[in-house]
Amino acid sequence: MLDEKYLLTLLAKSADTLNKTESRVLEHLRRKEPISRNINDELAEKLTFGQRVADRVASFGGSWPFIGIFTVVLIIWIGMNSLILLFHAKPFDPYPFILLNLFLSMLAAIQAPVIMMSQNRHAERDRLDAQHDYEVNLKAELEIHSLHEKIDALKSELEIEELHVKIEALRQEIIAFREAITKQV
Repeated sequence: MLDEKYLLTLLAKSADTLNKTESRVLEHLRRKEPISRNINDELAEKLTFGQRVADRVASFGGSWPFIGIFTVVLIIWIGMNSLILLFHAKPFDPYPFILLNLFLSMLAAIQAPVIMMSQNRHAERDRLDAQHDYEVNLKAELEIHSLHEKIDALKSELEIEELHVKIEALRQEIIAFREAITKQV
């Protein structure tokens, strides 16, 4: 288990000065729970009907099929009015197409706020994603530091063990050397 005091020193904070994110990360570390989650699934469950409609309108309104359909509708509108003008004296929307301009203005007036709602929600999701990424990165960084400490401790233990082996080998050489000296005397 990760030592909380050690983690607090890594954060350079005391337990009472931690912000909400740091406290949540430390709690996940303490419980040995993953902190990763799918933000998109969480947000999708909370979407209202209006928000889903706004996302669909924004998605379609900013697509090539919309531009293609809209271009065809404009060409048909202008073409029909031009043909009616040629064959009949009174088209339903004569040049300069004031009725068409009215419809385009109304469409823009409705579509723009709906697209803005969708963009604002996407910006909020991006902020949540960034916050979540920070939490995951902070937890990973703290765990990596902890692993470094453990590896350094193991390395020190191995070095001490190697020194014990060398000391024992030297002790055996000294004993052998003493025995050799005592045999010569």
